[in-house]
Amino acid sequence: MGKSLFWFRRDLRLGDNPALANAIANGDETLVIFHMDADIWNRAGEYRNAYLTQSLKELSKSLSGNLLIVSGDLTKTFQEIVKKYNIDQIHAAKQYAPFGVNQEVQLEKAGFKIEFTGSPYAIAPGRVQKPDGGNYRVYTPFYKAWVAHGWRKPIAVPDKLNLISPLKKDQVNFFQEVPKGVELQTAGEAAALARFEEFKKNGLNQYDEMRNYPGVKGVSRLSPHLRWGEIHPRTLLADLKNNSAHEVFRKEIAWREFYADVLHHYPHTTRDYYSPKYAEMRYEKPDGKFKAWCEGKTGFPIVDAGMRQLLAEGWMHNRVRMIVASFLVKDLHLEWHHGANYFMKYLIDNDVASNSHGWQWTAGCGTDASPYYRIFNPIEQGRKFDPEGTYIKKYVPELREVPVEEIHEPHLSNAWKKSGYVKPIVDHALERKESLARLAEIKEN
Repeated sequence: MGKSLFWFRRDLRLGDNPALANAIANGDETLVIFHMDADIWNRAGEYRNAYLTQSLKELSKSLSGNLLIVSGDLTKTFQEIVKKYNIDQIHAAKQYAPFGVNQEVQLEKAGFKIEFTGSPYAIAPGRVQKPDGGNYRVYTPFYKAWVAHGWRKPIAVPDKLNLISPLKKDQVNFFQEVPKGVELQTAGEAAALARFEEFKKNGLNQYDEMRNYPGVKGVSRLSPHLRWGEIHPRTLLADLKNNSAHEVFRKEIAWREFYADVLHHYPHTTRDYYSPKYAEMRYEKPDGKFKAWCEGKTGFPIVDAGMRQLLAEGWMHNRVRMIVASFLVKDLHLEWHHGANYFMKYLIDNDVASNSHGWQWTAGCGTDASPYYRIFNPIEQGRKFDPEGTYIKKYVPELREVPVEEIHEPHLSNAWKKSGYVKPIVDHALERKESLARLAEIKEN
């Protein structure tokens, strides 16, 4: 059968990895590699690179140290590896985001034939179609068609890997320490599986009721593991039952797949507006208020708690992501790109499809969008979803002595004067009116 090469991409795991299993089954020996794009590494923030460093370390351990990490020009690197290791066939999972697609086109033009098996999704983008063959642009009908389409069951880790030991001189070392004072969650396949088991025991059955409350452990925090492919969504879906809590979790997985499908059909939306008319709206340029938003010093406790969680952990609760996004776009009148780019720098679960389209959803300019005139009130959002101020007090220590009944508007509290916490940088009621006025302008045009 000859020697096969398996190219790890967004699938840093051994379990339920059909492309890896195919490479093992069709080769007498298999060389496993990960190509680190230097430009991507240099653009990514320390948080993301630190998480990836740990994930690759864990992957290499599971491969008995036989993971070959390479860099440099993709085509030249593949040519050198194929020649040096006498590779007969190349295997990988298909990618659907623009960067991954461009890599595949580049290698195809260079004459490489790659056997693609599977993808990072339960159902590959493009496969869920409307009856007329078109793509869905609204989530709910997509979800129904997605469930009706169905997905395969997970597969086990291959019994025997028969890996080729790479030459040490070919190994490239990319390494990033976790930034000082930052606590990233544990990376790797074993950590992903352990986290899922813990969630099934202590969170999944209450997910529909607790997922919007950032002060409790009501969510899975599996998004970083899904982003890097340390666990496949099929593994999660296989254990879900037909009850309301499990159904809501299934729908969250489907949101990820919906956004991937949208990006597949409209690749320009990584950076451009899905709904172009909103590009015509009047926006402010980033200034001191944007800096305050980035640092979690806006004077709105739930917003500041979210932004500080991002800086402390490289992750943010999903409900809070919507709140801080709405604040940036509707209260500070900045384009969504500024927030999306900032998130990309710090989020260890950064996924271009989910990030760009999640921001556009909140900004009111995306597919299946929350209407632009739906403007989150950050004070009321805090009261509703963090009623005891548990989340706020964890990430905004200045407010720990402020009474619960005053914590969502601390500037009205006597305790606030001693806290050192900042005043609100805007008047939400006024900025809400301003946002609606700007919306009216583009409607008139």
